[in-house]
Amino acid sequence: MRFQVLDIVPHTPHPVTGEIVSVYERLRRVVETAVLAERLGFDSYAVGERHAGEFVSSAPTVLLGALAQATSRILLSTGVTVLSLLDPVRVAEDYATIDQLSGGRLEIVIGKGNEDKHFPLFGLELAKQYDYLTENYELLRLLLRDGPVSWRGAHRPDLDGVTTHPRPFDGPFRIWHGSATSTTAVDLAAKWGDPIFTANALQPRENYLVLIDRYREQCAVHGHEPNYVGSGSGGLFLAETDEQAIAEYRPIYEFMAAKLNAAHAGDTRLGKTMSFTTIEDAVAHGPALVGTPQRVAEKILDYHKAYRHDVQSISVNPVLPYAQQQEVLTRFAEEVIPLVQREVSTTLWSDRDPGRAKGFTAGFTAGFTAGFTA
Repeated sequence: MRFQVLDIVPHTPHPVTGEIVSVYERLRRVVETAVLAERLGFDSYAVGERHAGEFVSSAPTVLLGALAQATSRILLSTGVTVLSLLDPVRVAEDYATIDQLSGGRLEIVIGKGNEDKHFPLFGLELAKQYDYLTENYELLRLLLRDGPVSWRGAHRPDLDGVTTHPRPFDGPFRIWHGSATSTTAVDLAAKWGDPIFTANALQPRENYLVLIDRYREQCAVHGHEPNYVGSGSGGLFLAETDEQAIAEYRPIYEFMAAKLNAAHAGDTRLGKTMSFTTIEDAVAHGPALVGTPQRVAEKILDYHKAYRHDVQSISVNPVLPYAQQQEVLTRFAEEVIPLVQREVSTTLWSDRDPGRAKGFTAGFTAGFTAGFTA
């Protein structure tokens, strides 16, 4: 299995102390953590994109440009690029620039995003979010692969003989499809034979498994072998005992769950609120990775039995003291990853993965893995 660190860059106060770092410090830590993740041997570092709420990730391409210069081996990614909002021409230009700056270390995850409020900010209709996503993705594919492109669509002006510049570093970079609640993303991925990344953050595993299973079924319908699958998680915290981890992480998890549920009170749509409001419930029945390194490794492997995923994404809560964030990340790399990789293999990002980002070298060795697990 491969491992990714994801930061959607929330900027919120500590639920107990009320302390909050400056935006400058928060963004500086994103870059520093990517450097640490590379040093620790993580395979990928991803940043989110949000345009509403308590986040400072409204400019992911700017952040990725900084990460491209601060790192040299680790794969760079997104979680997610909110393609429903964006002009595919601009996306092709921006992300090809990052691909070039990084020396071919870019893969992105696209989606419609999990925030309703950003659509009116861009003068777009929430009801058309999946229409935007589908059309924008199919145009982006053309722009990255072919040129010049002539195109007619429903939601943006036509194109006539357009070639975007710069071109990607070594052909089109891989695009994953973020999947959380709807069939649209997995159906779109299956149509084109692309990989998917399940959010696996707020709901029971069964809700996500329905979409993963549908993806694999639809790949067969379209004549494709199922591609790679990635999985997120519901937060990470490690301690010497499971009891200690739960006790220390309780105020953070339960405050965040209550805050999210209050913000979406009365909204019954999946993915808007946490299904697990207590830390015990989230650990026992949800995707939270909280406990000893052994317990967390066992949980990842247990989820793998259902998902058969190739890459596990983890996030460290940024309200933790910064030194503790780094300690948790270090312990995960040194104590959890070896336990999981002893049991699970994948060809993702190895020499047996022809679609991998060509500049990726972090953790890459020929014959690294034993087989394709998806």
